[in-house]
Amino acid sequence: MQIREMKDEDAPFLAAIEQATFSQPWPEQAFKDALSDPNAFFFVAAEEETDRPLSYVGMYVAADEGEITNVATDPAFRRQGLAEAVLARAKEIGEKKGLTQLVLETRKSNAAAIALYEKTGFAIIGERKGFYQFPPEDAYVMMLRYVDA
Repeated sequence: MQIREMKDEDAPFLAAIEQATFSQPWPEQAFKDALSDPNAFFFVAAEEETDRPLSYVGMYVAADEGEITNVATDPAFRRQGLAEAVLARAKEIGEKKGLTQLVLETRKSNAAAIALYEKTGFAIIGERKGFYQFPPEDAYVMMLRYVDA
C-alpha cells in the first residue's frame, strides 16, 4: 500500500467510494475541481500493483486551520488501517504547513468514524444541529490541535 497525492485519474474511483459510503456523495467532478485548488490537499491509499485508490482523505486549508472534508474507504477494504494512514498524511501536511488545528464533522451515530478520529487525536468540541439532511441527523464537531500551535 502506498499513500500518495490524488491524481486526476483517481476521481472515478473516489466518486465510487463516495457513492458506497455517503448519503450525499461528492460527484467525480468535485474531486477533479479539488486538484486545481491550491488550498485543497487530497491523499489516497492506493494498491501497490494497480495504483487503484482504496481510501482517501480530503482537506482544505484556510489561514492556520485545516478542514477535513471527507474520509472514506472502499467497503471491501475497511478495517485495515487505510483511513488511519491517509488521516496521518493529512495531519503531517497540516503540521508542515504550520496549521494550529484540524476540524471535521461526523454524524453523531457514526461510532466507527468517531473512534477512528479519537484514536488519531481528534476530540469532540461541539455539535451542529441538523447538519446532515439525508437522513436528518446532528453532527459532532471534532478538532485536533497541534501541540506546538
